[in-house]
Amino acid sequence: MCAMRKAPGRKRDSVALGALLACVLIACEPNAYALDPALDVSQYAHTAWKIRDGFTKGIINSIAQTPDGYLWLGTEFGLLRFDGVRAVPWQPPTDQPLPSSLIIGLLAAHDGTLWIGTSKGLASWRDGKLTRYPELEGERVFRLLENREGAVWAGTIGPTGRLCAIQKGSVQCYGEDGRPGIGVVGLYEDSKDNLWVGVQNGVWRWKPNPPKFYPFPDESDSLRSFVETDDGAFLIGMRRRIVRIVVGWDERTRHCPCTPWQDRRIPTVRRPFRQ
Repeated sequence: MCAMRKAPGRKRDSVALGALLACVLIACEPNAYALDPALDVSQYAHTAWKIRDGFTKGIINSIAQTPDGYLWLGTEFGLLRFDGVRAVPWQPPTDQPLPSSLIIGLLAAHDGTLWIGTSKGLASWRDGKLTRYPELEGERVFRLLENREGAVWAGTIGPTGRLCAIQKGSVQCYGEDGRPGIGVVGLYEDSKDNLWVGVQNGVWRWKPNPPKFYPFPDESDSLRSFVETDDGAFLIGMRRRIVRIVVGWDERTRHCPCTPWQDRRIPTVRRPFRQ
């Protein structure tokens, strides 16, 4: 595990967050800049937390930071709490166990609640109390998102995926009709409050109602990420290409700015944001 941080003078929680996020960016995007590219490398100090030094067991699947400054690390062997110096295995009270020690997704909500998606269900931790959600018991909770209304959306994977909204203690789930397919692989809320749900063979604009599906033929199990551009377009990163959903108008097919072997055509899908 590696990181770049500005030396010295940062608060410990800021160092922790910058450290971990810089490492994730470097690992996932080889062309990403490490912090401010205008600064010389000598202006940064480098710190590494390594598995061989006992930092953690196995892979870190997810990271979240709660308002108290702690970083929470979801791993295949449990949940860790990191203060910028040490990562300590975390366990709830013995009478409030997690659904599973395999942590897949984490979400730090605006109210301070830590949402914990595991291989066998969903839990939340707030004010010393762990809450489990029977509606998702035994399911692999793969994606978590908090929308602007304060609802937490949870997406599960296979054999039949489900999409659930949790708000004020109420849980409403969708998917019995098979629309999510084998599972939800991505969740995103755009600036227009549209909720996008990535599935194996396309993407759903779930909100506002009614849900609308945009299929990606011959692209099963390839959705990687969502992003909204400044001009209101919506980009979906696939394994081999980028799909561009444009707001209400058509444009010519473009090429993505990739290296030659990655270059793929970007199809445009016409759709209004509101119907």
